[in-house]
Order: sequence, then structure tokens, then C-alpha cells
Amino acid sequence: MNNRIFLSPPHMGGNELAYIQEAFESNYIAPLGHNVDVFESQIKEYTGAKYALALTSGTAAIHLALRVLGIKDGDEVMASTFTFIGSVAPILYERCTPFFIDSDAASWNLDPNLLEEELAHRAATGKKQPKALIVTHLYGQCADIKRLAALCEHYGVYLIEDAAESLGATYEGKQSGTFGKMGVYSFNGNKIITTSGGGMLVSDDEKLIAHARHLSTQAREAAPHYEHIEFGYNYRMSNIVAGIGRGQMEVLDQRIQRRREIYERYHRALASIEGIAFMPELPNSVGNRWLTTLMLPESIAPEQVRLALERDNIESRPLWKPMHAQPLFQGAQNRLNGISDTLFQHGICLPSGSSLSDETVDRIVSRLKELIH
Repeated sequence: MNNRIFLSPPHMGGNELAYIQEAFESNYIAPLGHNVDVFESQIKEYTGAKYALALTSGTAAIHLALRVLGIKDGDEVMASTFTFIGSVAPILYERCTPFFIDSDAASWNLDPNLLEEELAHRAATGKKQPKALIVTHLYGQCADIKRLAALCEHYGVYLIEDAAESLGATYEGKQSGTFGKMGVYSFNGNKIITTSGGGMLVSDDEKLIAHARHLSTQAREAAPHYEHIEFGYNYRMSNIVAGIGRGQMEVLDQRIQRRREIYERYHRALASIEGIAFMPELPNSVGNRWLTTLMLPESIAPEQVRLALERDNIESRPLWKPMHAQPLFQGAQNRLNGISDTLFQHGICLPSGSSLSDETVDRIVSRLKELIH
């Protein structure tokens, strides 16, 4: 059987082991250490964010964003419905109420028109506005973030950017994750760069990051004994994990370039087939193409394609099942247009790892053409 082709496997850069060894030699395994400090500095320098906090996951970063913004206990939080559960689970952690907004056809990300309709309707009728909006930059592609940020500012809504999948993506030259009050990146094992598991919270607000930093280490006060005024979490990234991140940041631009090359290879080979549509890229934006995603012809069931590829040892994946359609969120309020439901019903994610060779991509393309025709 052919070697397995994974959807998005880790791709090391070369210096990760050296930085891990450095941590071992210093005996700063965890918590914290030089690697954590350097990794945070790398993220700040790369993204332009003024402050950064290395954490155990992107989900932890979203949770801390809600905590430090004071969002809790029945507050309403709007969010992209077309996303991964980690984007919205922290809403439940803080006992808040989710309200889901559908996607637009132009980006597959949160629809600014729907958001504007909902916020304007509330303003006109005196209904309370949400405390925050969590917008996901899906599959490494930027949402219409400038317009979304303007709407949030106009209506007094905190903007939290879930840029877990979009590190390195830009809108008008500005990095995703840096338009809102707080931004979040993920370094899970399948992301464009990985620390095996980890995340980062960024902001230009020093006090918010300082508070989040305090909460991330069990909210221990400055005392020789363990003194606690508020409760916190064990969310801080270890020095070992951060060493992997240091090495990965050194090759991030190369990883983005290769993912975009892989997308272009798929696009050239498949875009002319009737009924196929790739995830679009908004004008003035450059995505990292973390995953190449597309819509199949309506006559082709994505699950049949996925299973056929699996028999050839090729991993693929459905597009995200929208949050409003999840049993967990049955009865949650929303503003929908049907686009995310259609994307879920007809879409698929293709292998996109930056270590894929052109020959391997061509093999996948060949098999897809057999299945589609």
C-alpha cells in the first residue's frame, strides 16, 4: 500500500531540537524559560502586535480573552457559525449565550452584511447589543475584517479574532489577529506551524495581556506563600514546547509559500471542472492557504470521495459542520443565510501539508478526477 498522505502533518524546520536541548541544558523544562520569552518576541515582531502571551492552546487564549474583557454569566457573544468548536466553547466556559452569524459567499467567513443587519436591528429596537464578536479566519483565509472591525467599533462590541488557522495571513498588509481588541493563534499539531500543542494571545492593550498572564498561572499573587484573590488556570506554555515554536517561526514564510503553491497546483488542475469551486480569497488579502478547500459538484457526495481517498491511504476531511447545526447548540439564536450549511454539505478539505511533493499532489489530483468524472 502507498504511504499515508496526511491532511496537514507537522513539518519541522531544523532548529527545533537545538532549542529543546537548550531548555534541557538550562533545566528550565517547565514552566516558562528563555524559549517562551523568545517565542513571544518572535510573534510580536512578525505580527506587529505589541504584546503576546504563549499558552497551552488557542482555545485557552480565547477563554482568557473573554475573562479579561469581563464577559461572563449570561452575556451574549456573537461568533462565526462556520468554525471549529474550539472557537466557541469558551463562550460556554463563562456561562455566556452564543449567537451565531452565517458565512458570505465572497470569503466563506463571517458575513458582515448579516452582522450589520443584526446590530442595526438591535440599535433600532433598543435590544441589548452583544458584549463581543469572535470572528474566525477560516482555513487560513481572512474574513472581511476591516469592515467587521468598523461595525464592532460603531456598536461598542469587543472584537476577538480567532486567527488560529491564519497565522501569516494579511488584509491590506496587516496581519490577521491584530485588528481586534484581542487576537488568537494556534500551534496545534496540524497548523501551518506547530509546537505540538499550544496557542498565543495577542493585543495592543498591555493591561489586558498582563491580566491574562496572571490568570494563566493560577492567578497566584506576589507572595512567598500561595495567595489567591481570583481564580485562574494552568494555561501557560512550557519551555520545551516553546522551543519547537522558536524553530517553527524561523520557517513560517517558507511554509506559507509552499502551502500557497500546493493550492495553486490543485486550482490549476481542478478549477475548470464544472461544479468545483475553491475557497475564495478576498481582494486586498493574502491567505496562508493552511488547507486547500473546495466545493464539489452537487452530484458528488463528499463522504463518498473521502472514503474513496481513504481506501488509497489519502486523508481528507469534510468542511466544518456549522455550530448552529450542532446538537450542543440546539436552540441557540442565530442569523443565517444557508451558505455554511451548503458548504458543509458539498465541501471537502484536501491534503495540504507543506512537505507534500508536487508528485504527491498530482497523484491526489489524478484520483480526484477519477472520482468526480
